[in-house]
Amino acid sequence: MRAILIVNPNATTTTPRTREVIIRAISSTIDVEVIDTTHRLHATDLARQARRDKIDIVLTLGGDGTVNEAVNGLLADGIGPDAPALGTIPGGSANVFARSLGLSEDPVDATAELIEAISQSRQRTIGLGIAQYNGLHRYFMCNAGLGIDAEIIEEMDRQRAKGASATPARYVGTALNQYFIKTERREPALTIERPGVEPVTGVFLAIIQNSSPWTYLGPIAVDPCPRASFDAGLDLFAPRSLGVLHTVNYVQRMLLRQRSKYPFGGVLTLHDQSEIHISASRPTSLQIDGEAAGTVRDLTVTSAPAALQVLV
Repeated sequence: MRAILIVNPNATTTTPRTREVIIRAISSTIDVEVIDTTHRLHATDLARQARRDKIDIVLTLGGDGTVNEAVNGLLADGIGPDAPALGTIPGGSANVFARSLGLSEDPVDATAELIEAISQSRQRTIGLGIAQYNGLHRYFMCNAGLGIDAEIIEEMDRQRAKGASATPARYVGTALNQYFIKTERREPALTIERPGVEPVTGVFLAIIQNSSPWTYLGPIAVDPCPRASFDAGLDLFAPRSLGVLHTVNYVQRMLLRQRSKYPFGGVLTLHDQSEIHISASRPTSLQIDGEAAGTVRDLTVTSAPAALQVLV
């Protein structure tokens, strides 16, 4: 059995010593080649080549962005049984994908769990989402978002580029500043369309989930669509108001992970959808799996069932 381990050396929550411990543990179990990423989309290139070289397993050590790049490399030639199985070791700030799969938040403990999964051939087939925008076709594991969600991520990226750390407190502060000062809360830009259904206009924000939860604020799960699952289609949370009282209600229910419908008509929620199209009247920020993806005017998201084998 052959494997490669794609390591993001700039991962926020692992140290060189931790990475060395993880590499030694994996190397003692399987034949693995360790490769550090050096630039954006490097993990995509490495995973694509691993599939063409008939590697059995692709492991990642990094955050959700590194995993997303690897997934898009694994499936660059299409979904198929010849794609290597994916295993992920959490090394980012949120690690939504690894935690959604039930892996330990601690990278060393997660490594032990993956080694056990390899030895026992323990795998799971999961569905993915596909985002089509600006001429691109991109898989996502956990979620995509249009609006203030993506604006907050863009602002966090700017702060991190200046040396700031991605702490839960900084995310909260950035979100509050974006909400009260910067984002457009008077004129909604989005329209939600589905095949055979009347369009829904006047939407401020669209969060599309392929798994649950949406994200984590430190140890706290934040979840607009608690029914979302790797085993179902896509879920949508799309508010038509960003008024203060409505937003407080959204946040409260996200933190409580309530499954019932929101108690007023100002929000559209959908479960287990195969396709959703979103158009914007102005360029609107997009994020995919927690990574800023620029601005878009049109986004189509589709569900790709049983797209990938993962170690669990």
